[in-house]
Amino acid sequence: MRRALLGSMAVLGLVACQPVAVEAKAPPLQTYDAKAFFDTTAVSMAAASQYAFSIDDKNVLLATDKSGVFNATALPVGGGEATPLTQSTTTAVFAISYFPSDDRVLVSTDGGGDELTHIYVRTADGTLKDLTPGDKHKADFLGWSGDGKTFWLISNERDPQAFDVYAYDATTFARKLVFQNSGFSPAAISPDGKWLALSKETTSADSDVYLADLTKPAKQTPVLITPNDKTIAFGVYEFTPDSKRLVYATDEFGEFTEAWTHDLATGTKAELVKADWDVQYVTYSRSGHYRITAINQDASTKLNILDQTTGKLLTLAGVPAGDIGNVRFDRDETHIAFTVASDTSPADVFAADLATGLATRLTKNLNPAIDETQLVDGEVVRYKSFDGLDIPAILFKPKGASAEHPVPAVVDVHGGPGGQNRKGYAAQYQHLVNHGYAVLRVNNRGSSGYGKTFFHMDDKKHGEVDLDDVVYGKKYLQTLDYVQKEKIAIMGGSYGGYMVAAALTFRPEEFTAGIDIFGVTNWVRTLKAIPPWWGAQKDSLYDEMGDPATDEERQRRISPLFHTDKVTKPLLVIQGKNDPRVLQVESDELVAGVKKNGVPVEYVIFPDEGHGFLRKENRITASNAYVAFLDQYLKGIKPPEGAYASPADPAARAAPAAPPAQ
Repeated sequence: MRRALLGSMAVLGLVACQPVAVEAKAPPLQTYDAKAFFDTTAVSMAAASQYAFSIDDKNVLLATDKSGVFNATALPVGGGEATPLTQSTTTAVFAISYFPSDDRVLVSTDGGGDELTHIYVRTADGTLKDLTPGDKHKADFLGWSGDGKTFWLISNERDPQAFDVYAYDATTFARKLVFQNSGFSPAAISPDGKWLALSKETTSADSDVYLADLTKPAKQTPVLITPNDKTIAFGVYEFTPDSKRLVYATDEFGEFTEAWTHDLATGTKAELVKADWDVQYVTYSRSGHYRITAINQDASTKLNILDQTTGKLLTLAGVPAGDIGNVRFDRDETHIAFTVASDTSPADVFAADLATGLATRLTKNLNPAIDETQLVDGEVVRYKSFDGLDIPAILFKPKGASAEHPVPAVVDVHGGPGGQNRKGYAAQYQHLVNHGYAVLRVNNRGSSGYGKTFFHMDDKKHGEVDLDDVVYGKKYLQTLDYVQKEKIAIMGGSYGGYMVAAALTFRPEEFTAGIDIFGVTNWVRTLKAIPPWWGAQKDSLYDEMGDPATDEERQRRISPLFHTDKVTKPLLVIQGKNDPRVLQVESDELVAGVKKNGVPVEYVIFPDEGHGFLRKENRITASNAYVAFLDQYLKGIKPPEGAYASPADPAARAAPAAPPAQ
């Protein structure tokens, strides 16, 4: 299934007309350095929605990077300063849940980006206990039982390619294996603890949903509940709070994913939510009084909260324009906490009284040194590709850019394959726009969110038709009178980084320069080196990208590493040393190959990051490097000394799965 994302709702206010219209003078353009843009506070709400509030309902649990590293934090919903619950200085710690009967907390962390996540409990005295000890496995949280006495975790400690399900006693932490997995992806457990929902991907377009009865032996064969002889992508949302129905996803009835229910007693299926876009997620308050639905509408999330007793939608007041997401209910379901984010403001936390709908802002996470009016909203646009297909994109036009004052530009490609560029605050892109670069964030064919036909248009055509869409994004920018036609670079991370390397290799004259952020360069090696915990999804990925055992010739043909002699334009490469998905050797060899051509190459390695950068200082370093590189090769500005220096390996880096520093 295409991955679910998160939520939006806006309230408009009226302003009284004035008798005399006065033309407002625009403030002079002010530029900010990368530190200013990243001196925001990023927030991540507690993963488990049932117990995101403390036992007394006075605090909501989240993680913030205010210290520079994500740590679990308690935020007072009545206003006031947040209290850090963990004090890691090395690796990110994310919040999962309070306990049902007290203020102990579940958190997760890995070994500096290696993705070997472990689950810890923060006990009453503030110490951390690893519930999933070991060196080479990965664990995750699956859910709480309805009575709050049990929680379930998944772990691949028995078999690196299979996530088994364990039930943990919430008091003693004694655990029991309740499902021994073999080729499925555990997705949800019913609150009564009887049913486990699992998904299984056959191809990138065909997946099914299964049920296992946890009252039976742990080693069992799950039962298929989505039998069909068609190509349909099914997936799991969650069980209803009364444990009577499973809410699942399906694209059986059209281009977009719908939400349906499966009655656990009778097997009867019924439509629940249908829209002209993908249903991102469906979730409930713990009692089932409220249902939350989110729709992925043209790169933004449209969210509603339904009172299931009255059939009416909840109306919120005092909420700025933006995407609403991460709705969390307090224990008695009279108040909620949620986030609101926009292109010009990072996610802020709000609280609302459900009796009145009136919301109160709890955080202001944009750096107060930044004037928000100096930032730019992205415009959703569409342009024609080589075959006439409409390609969606998000366009950022710098303030002051005009036909008289044209600016250089950047085409940005998202990760994936199958990701989506979306609306919302992104410090690195606001930094670029603020420094005079137009940015076009492309959703090439193969992107999610635009229907299953569009999603599968690049299957086994990667580095070909999708690359053409990106090149036509550049051509679209060249039609804009405020863009310098011959000063357009390309950048992207992960799969987007691959597209950067592919563009410079296979379309060497199209772009002025490229920024490759941990991009794949050798598909043969990457597909063979898929982490073992991807086991259940590997067949699906091979269906989309090709199996290296049978499709190596094509994969070599589209891999930039084997064609670096064609690169003629300057390249900046950014890589995390601990990346388990795109190994550092991918970037090492690309840099070495391009240097042989006498082409300028800059290379920055972060010793304490994985696939994506979580430490604020590293994100600042990377963003400064992006601007310095583009200034050098698109504006002819000499970079500051040390602009491309790799940070030193921190002596105090946490070992994999080590407890966060206290």
